[in-house]
Amino acid sequence: MSHYFETPTGVDRRHQIRARIWGREYQFTSSGGVFSAHRLDLGTSVLFRHSDPPPDGSRLLDLGCGFGPIAIALAAEGPTSLIDAVDVNPRALELTAVNAAAIGAADRVRPMLPDEVAPEVRYDQIWSNPPIRIGKRALHQLLLRWFDRLNPGGEARMVVGRNLGSDSLANWLTDEGWPTEKLSSAKGFRILRVQRSAPPPEPETGGIH
Repeated sequence: MSHYFETPTGVDRRHQIRARIWGREYQFTSSGGVFSAHRLDLGTSVLFRHSDPPPDGSRLLDLGCGFGPIAIALAAEGPTSLIDAVDVNPRALELTAVNAAAIGAADRVRPMLPDEVAPEVRYDQIWSNPPIRIGKRALHQLLLRWFDRLNPGGEARMVVGRNLGSDSLANWLTDEGWPTEKLSSAKGFRILRVQRSAPPPEPETGGIH
């Protein structure tokens, strides 16, 4: 399976990152060898600024979690929500666990390798700043694999650079049966919402006897 970010090399030298998300101040532990190791990346910042938190009590997935800012913010905004934080980078998973513990959410944020997620798990929402640079084919396989885990009526929310093919990705997903809406644009990024259609209502039974 294609990776999200390279497995880290070099010394695990940790440092702190400060960020404000949905009106809350955070101090994240980060390290070299993970995505955007020294700041909350611009794309993820745009995703937060142009999205509302999910309803509390949701079952959520942070796809390609890095050091965990999305998973941690989702856990803070939803005190009873459960979040799986998936990445192939073991250092990213370690940092996400540290950051979840720091806000008292270690029991609700589960950092995992992709193949550690049980096959029966389904999600109300998927949040992601996806790894566009792994290539179109690998990205398509990645997204279809995880979108298929959405509950009926569920949605995925992604941030994608406009110059990295956000519009063509939206069109492709729609053609593949995943209706995709372009919600907003800022700082060179597009926010995409991908929806899983709810099943049709059950036919009424009974009648005149």
